[in-house]
Amino acid sequence: MPLNLDPYNGALGTERAAHLLRRATFGATRAEIDEFANLTAAEAINRLFNDALLTDATHGVPAPPIDPEIGTDWLDPNIDGSENNRQDYFKWWVVGQMFTPGVPDAFKFTYALREKITLFLHTYFTTKILTVNSSRALYYQNALFRLYAYDDFLNSELDFKELTKKVCVDNAMLIFLDGDQNVKGNINENFARENFELYTIGRGLESENETRTPSGPGDYFFFTEEDVREASKVLSGWDKDLDFANIDELTGLPRGVVKGGALNASQHTEGDKQFTAYFNNQVISPDPLLLNGANQTEASALDEISQLIEMIFAQEETAKHLCRKLYRFFVYYDVTTEVEDNIIQAMADTFVTSGYRLIPVLKQLFQSQYFYDLQVPGPNEVIDDKFGGIIKSPLDLVVGTYKNLEINIPDPQADAQNFYDLMSDLTRSMNNMGMDFYEPFEVAGYGAYHQFPRFNRNWISTHWLTQRYNFIRQLLAADMDGNLTINPLIFVQNNFAASAGDARQLIIDMAPYFFPLAQGLDFDNPGGDLTPARVRYFLQAFLGFSEYDTEADMAVTEWTALYADPNNYLEVTTRLTSLFNALMQSPEYQLF
Repeated sequence: MPLNLDPYNGALGTERAAHLLRRATFGATRAEIDEFANLTAAEAINRLFNDALLTDATHGVPAPPIDPEIGTDWLDPNIDGSENNRQDYFKWWVVGQMFTPGVPDAFKFTYALREKITLFLHTYFTTKILTVNSSRALYYQNALFRLYAYDDFLNSELDFKELTKKVCVDNAMLIFLDGDQNVKGNINENFARENFELYTIGRGLESENETRTPSGPGDYFFFTEEDVREASKVLSGWDKDLDFANIDELTGLPRGVVKGGALNASQHTEGDKQFTAYFNNQVISPDPLLLNGANQTEASALDEISQLIEMIFAQEETAKHLCRKLYRFFVYYDVTTEVEDNIIQAMADTFVTSGYRLIPVLKQLFQSQYFYDLQVPGPNEVIDDKFGGIIKSPLDLVVGTYKNLEINIPDPQADAQNFYDLMSDLTRSMNNMGMDFYEPFEVAGYGAYHQFPRFNRNWISTHWLTQRYNFIRQLLAADMDGNLTINPLIFVQNNFAASAGDARQLIIDMAPYFFPLAQGLDFDNPGGDLTPARVRYFLQAFLGFSEYDTEADMAVTEWTALYADPNNYLEVTTRLTSLFNALMQSPEYQLF
């Protein structure tokens, strides 16, 4: 396996196409996977990163969400309605965008990619709904993330470094990490500390091979307590603006305000801020040209924040910290020394040379041989690999299942009530599986994305695994009126008609679209992780026989006859439901 980011050549094929769409978006239908299977990696990336989306007035920026109880845009400050309800609608609306509702085919992959990057930014700059307690602040922060998710397209000033500056004065972040409580003479260090540790330079590579020791108390390898205190002074004097009237010129989105007024930032700490040798003893000072006489101003306070972020991003470790986060989110959780030296370094180099942009890094990653390398385990062998190397988050499981099974969702504009009802059900299912969306357990975010050494294994417990299986079981069950959310027979007829009458072949044909590893499957000589034992298990669950060696062939023959007769519609549907339950309540389906 090459430890570099050289491009992958040749058509992707089914396995790699499915891998790309599961990781870069939220999954895909069989037809979509087949479409990408015929593309080279470069062609697939061009299909994903379609900058034409940005010139389309309807789909470049999502329409504001509608509150069905109020009947209008819930961003309107003059309307009535419960703030708790609005926070729920915000959360449901965010999940709904991942289904790309109402988006034309030309844009759907790019839109889904943007939503995946927006989700990454939420996991990176974490927020908790109950702490922020403002649906509008949360919506505008989400809009900020969505805007910067396309940092390679819109204009030269939209890059990750600039996003970090904007986050420093974002209303939701000012509330979440007490930035609005940070004033001169009474410094609050919460945001400054997390800004170093979580959002910029970090504490370096966490691994079982860590050998460093700090030089003393308050030394965090790349910054110190003294740096935190000085950064807190730089960040002091800001307040939330819950009128959302202070609009940022570049983004067009609301930001916080300085206490005292734009021309007299009276609560911002005056004077020089001296940083340590980790930052070359740099001094951050107010720009005299931006002062109002002797008074600090909003412009001078923003300029100091800009100086702070520029100083931090000038450190080589800052780019590596971000790229480790990208790697763990999109590729694999284990950053070994070899991966650090070859893959993370290459990603970081691209990040810096591109002007601190995410999109060039992701393009390089998603086109690389390394991203698509597949190792097929031999008998009794387990390989930690990029294919199937990550446990799906509850969100990936829920949204990916709906996409995989081609389940349509209600239009959020034309059928708002049913749209929000469904999103409410889905977020409740996610919560049952261990992901309280927009309410992570800690300020560092969801443990699966950062918590060494378990990382994505945090998604699995006995209870949460049971809830995953319950979600599938309920999705495939008929409602009280006998209606099905997904009809397995129609799905099979639409997608696997050629092998539907052959029970074994149907399982083999479906596997690559449901499981991350099922390459080169043949019942007598399978590759991937669909071994003869697994085929046998799915076949028994499907056809209901007990003794495999003596009854399997007879059951397969009976299925062929059963499927061929349209009068057997109900029994065929029941058996296919059993197959779908077995496939999707399997360990393999929990991975991507």
